[in-house]
Formats: sequence, structure tokens, C-alpha cells
Amino acid sequence: MLSLVKKNSRMHEICRPFHWKLSIFLIILTSIVFPCMDALADSRIKDLVSVEGVRENQLVGYGLVVGLNGTGDTLRNSPFTQQSIIAMLERMGVNTRDTVMKSVNTAAVMVTANLGGFSRVGSRVDVSISSIGDAQDLRGGTLIVTPLLGADGEVYAVAQGSVQISGFTAGGAAETITQGVPTAGRIPNGAVIERELNYSLNDNSNLNLSLRSPDFTTARRISSTINEFMGGSVAQPLDPATIEVSLPQTYAGNMFSFITDIEQLNVNPDNRAKVVVDERSGIIVIGKEVKVSEVAIAQGNLTIRVTETPQVSQPEPFAQGDTALVPRTDVDVDVEEEAGKKFAILEEGVNLQDLVDGLNALGINPRDMIAILQALKVSGALHADIEVM
Repeated sequence: MLSLVKKNSRMHEICRPFHWKLSIFLIILTSIVFPCMDALADSRIKDLVSVEGVRENQLVGYGLVVGLNGTGDTLRNSPFTQQSIIAMLERMGVNTRDTVMKSVNTAAVMVTANLGGFSRVGSRVDVSISSIGDAQDLRGGTLIVTPLLGADGEVYAVAQGSVQISGFTAGGAAETITQGVPTAGRIPNGAVIERELNYSLNDNSNLNLSLRSPDFTTARRISSTINEFMGGSVAQPLDPATIEVSLPQTYAGNMFSFITDIEQLNVNPDNRAKVVVDERSGIIVIGKEVKVSEVAIAQGNLTIRVTETPQVSQPEPFAQGDTALVPRTDVDVDVEEEAGKKFAILEEGVNLQDLVDGLNALGINPRDMIAILQALKVSGALHADIEVM
């Protein structure tokens, strides 16, 4: 018995260092895992803000798509197409004045593109093509040289190329099938940039960061994160959508490197509680911050049936009178309550999952759920903004 006690004591002395090392390992593992889990919920500043001056510019132009297989504009209904064809041919040295044109292989289109802030002369951008006449299909067409203008009226790019269409139209005398939009398409790399936007990023001594989703808390967190990284007060929020950042001395004349360093910093953004609904499609999007006070909800189906059964009033033989149609209307009101659809109680402070589960417990469809959410907002039980698209 004494030898057994000594043996157990010896085993305890041997295992004590092992337990001590295991505890240290678990503490280190916890300190590593939990910060990583918090970091996974953060977002980069790069994904939350836009740098002032680094933006796209819209370009637009008017052109002609030729080479269509009889699906172009009808010149009688689209006089601007005929005028454009005449002007184009005159530039080519062809005189078509005082002639009757019956072309159906040409369509007038609007050409749009986005010009990046640092695009260089000779680089290419994608363009979108949209018909403005009565053309039926732009498949197989080619856009001829079209200048693209900026908001200042200057030409910044020139577009030309074969139009790619994803939709089609097919049919006969009795039926027609249309899939997609055959009167709109695009030309990948279809425009060549001819003019650059003069903007020097490194000449700036400060910059403004514009939040894509303006919020007081998020703006303050971004400013604090930048100041902590730089070890000084270089960023301050001007409003919920703008943060002013001064270029530190260590980055003097090198704004590019400064932006590269701060845009990789992680920030936990904060959002307002919001419910977005689209009544046309029945889509509902509920944010995670949405809370609901304790409330009871019931949903039933009210059905009103109106039946018209007109009757003919026929006078007796040899009687004075005319045959008349007498209206007969029956109105029936039913309240259909399906089994299991009773009052559902949502407790105070429920989160998104509890809210969805509570509404699903009623077995209602998305459109009825939209009405319930709006009723919750009116009653004051829904602590969130409802945005109807």
C-alpha cells in the first residue's frame, strides 16, 4: 500500500510539468486565435473609403452601327439616322442629297464608357452600345468611328469595333421569342484613349477619404486607426462621410506610398440598423443590428368574393313591358385562418435570427412579411429604418 502511494506521488510529480506546459500552450493559443477571429470581422480601409481625386469619369458619344441583317432603324421613323448616314457619307466624299434612302442595315446608337482617373493615352476601355431608334437587333453590327466626349465637351476617347450582343429575337408569323436585350451590347476594349486627365497625386500634401457608407462611428474608427498607425494626429473626421488626412513628414512627396500603407489597415465598420424591402420583387434584406421590442403578431387571410349573376326579367304573355336584364350581386366575406397560424410573440431585444424565425413561424410569404415589418415600424417595436426600393 505504501509503495502504491509513493508510485502515485511520483506520477504526480512527473505530470506536473506536463500540465503546466499544457496550460501555457492553451493561454498562448487563446491569445492567438481570438484576435484572429476579431480580425476576420474587420474590413480594410481600402474597402470602406474612396480617395478624393481617384475616380472614374463618364464619357458619351453618338454613333452608327452598320452591317445589320435587315434589323436596323426604319429611316421613315428615325429621321436622325438618315441625317447621320448622309453626314457620314459626305465626309467620305459621297453625295446623297436629294435621294431616297431605304437602308435597313444601319442603327443609331448611344455609346458610353468610363474613363479611369489615371488612364494613359493609347490604353483601351470597354464601351456599351444602346440603340435609340426602332432597330430590332444589333447582332452582327459594327460600330464605326465614334468620338466619346466628357462633361467638358472635349474628346477623350474614340470607339470602334464589332458589337457583342447577349440577347436574341426569333419568331414567325404567329409567335416571337425574345431573350435578353438584343438592342444593347458592348465592345470589350472598344475605345482608345486620346486624352489624359492631368492629376498628380504626389503633389498633394493632404487628402480626403470619402466613406462609401457615411457613418459617424466608422469615420471616427478609421481616423483613430490611422493616427495609431502613424503615432500622431494626422487624420480627423470632418463629417460622417469625409476624413481629412495630412501627409506625415516621413512620407513627404510620396503620397502614393502613404495611401498604400493606410489602405491596408483593418477597421471594424459600424452600420445603422436598416431593413431594405423591394415591394415589386418581394425581396427583404435585414441588417444584423435590427432589434425588435416584445410584440405579438398574428396574420390571417381575408377573402372577399363578389359574384355577379345577372337574371333576365321576362314580362308575362300579353302584358305591357319589355324584357330587361336585372343585376344580381352576391358579396361573401371569409376570414381564412390556416391551422397553426396563431399569435406569435417576439420577445424584447431579439436579433436578426430570432426575428426571421418568429416571422417564419407564422408561415407567411415575403409580401405579407413586408407589411408586417412596416406595421412593426409604425408601432415603434422595430428599432431600425425601413428603406423601400
